[in-house]
Amino acid sequence: MSKNAMEYPRLALYINGEWLDGAGREQSEVLDPATEQPLGALPHATDADVDAALQAADAAFPAWRRTAPMQRSAILRNAAQLLRERSEALSWIITREQGKPLTESRVEVDKTAELFEWSAEESRRIYGRIIPAREPRMRQMVVPEPIGPVAAFSGWNAPAITPSRKIASALAAGCTVVIKPAEETPATALFLARVLHDSGLPAGVLNMVFGNPGRVSDRMIQSPLIRAVTFTGSTEIGTKVAQMAAAGLKRSVLELGGHAPVLVFGDVDPEAAARTLIQAKMRNGGQICVSPTRMLVHESIAEPFARSMAELARHWRVGPGTEEGVQMGPLANPRRVEAIQSMVEDGRARGGRVLAGGERIGSRGYFFQPTVMQGYDDTWRAANVEPFGPLAIVGTFSTFDQAIAEANRLPFGLAAYVFTKQADTIADATDAIESGTICVNHCQHSLAETPFGGVKQSGLGKEGGVEGLSEFTQFKYVAQC
Repeated sequence: MSKNAMEYPRLALYINGEWLDGAGREQSEVLDPATEQPLGALPHATDADVDAALQAADAAFPAWRRTAPMQRSAILRNAAQLLRERSEALSWIITREQGKPLTESRVEVDKTAELFEWSAEESRRIYGRIIPAREPRMRQMVVPEPIGPVAAFSGWNAPAITPSRKIASALAAGCTVVIKPAEETPATALFLARVLHDSGLPAGVLNMVFGNPGRVSDRMIQSPLIRAVTFTGSTEIGTKVAQMAAAGLKRSVLELGGHAPVLVFGDVDPEAAARTLIQAKMRNGGQICVSPTRMLVHESIAEPFARSMAELARHWRVGPGTEEGVQMGPLANPRRVEAIQSMVEDGRARGGRVLAGGERIGSRGYFFQPTVMQGYDDTWRAANVEPFGPLAIVGTFSTFDQAIAEANRLPFGLAAYVFTKQADTIADATDAIESGTICVNHCQHSLAETPFGGVKQSGLGKEGGVEGLSEFTQFKYVAQC
């Protein structure tokens, strides 16, 4: 990759097809989490900027909704192709501002391209239906329509995939979008906007703003021009978003916090299960809402499982994500370091054993050791609050009912994992666990063609799959005689 491609890009707002710099606007620094050094200055949208973005989306909606699905599909396919052609540049940006290893960033870019590609194809298949009429010469039709301009909000942990889930589905359905991505990872989101701009997306169909989260978000959600809201973030903030959206009777799609349980039954190889789970746990430094956290292991294999996971964690290579061979980069910000350290200390104070890790690495950069703790109970903070970091806690169970009770104990239900060879145990566990996604004997999920979303306090609605497109679609009944 050329030196120019590796330079951190200038940051801007993207409104009505134009790039607006920081002139006359407040700005904040974007930091490299590996060095704590500034990468660039991010302009913050003024109230007038937010209003301009909302008005642009509203003005562009009538033409975009009437754009032929084949044409919308072509633009999204072009975006997928450009993402693949520019993959290395985007991967480098993700790693610099978010911290994850380049290998993980490359996978994220590939999955992002798949999202646009799949949405491009599915945009041609948003079908209505004919309902047989009760009378001759009567036609009864159900006609799908785009819901309207969408306000979208995405986080920093998957800075390409998360906004793309929202953007690709909404555009495919015929909606326009105003999105406020995370201020920690703006260049990744702006790269997506550039790709769509270069793919021929008309001005105003996508608009991107940054700024004070509360002020910008409130203005977007409360605008009468917005017809639907999609948000990824914490349950606490998501609840407030849902309340504001409900006040305007606006549809909400919320992907919120999780606390994924893992049920490891006694018939599996404990070392093999540990190898699979340590990779999933330490991916993106555990900063994934579906990250496996509560390891519920049958008492007959709990000790070899814990020993194996701890041994793997001790040899996990941590360093700047741009370095070859690094398996885990820095955490995204100092808040995550402080949160994990506090949870480790809380677990220790409650009688837990630290089998691996438990400490910050160095004094520069937000690095933390991959950590495995044993002996958790339901009084631990880490057993009740999503760690969102490289902390796995191991407990035991003796009966199926005990495992299910602990898996369902918390008010979250985003993802869960089951490891067993027994077909009846798989059937019983997947039926009993309260979760939007359950992976059996693996940890791979969240594909472009599959729905993703939680139950209970982990959210409302789905992203991805045909279900994701339907969130941005409303249906009109037409009776004709």
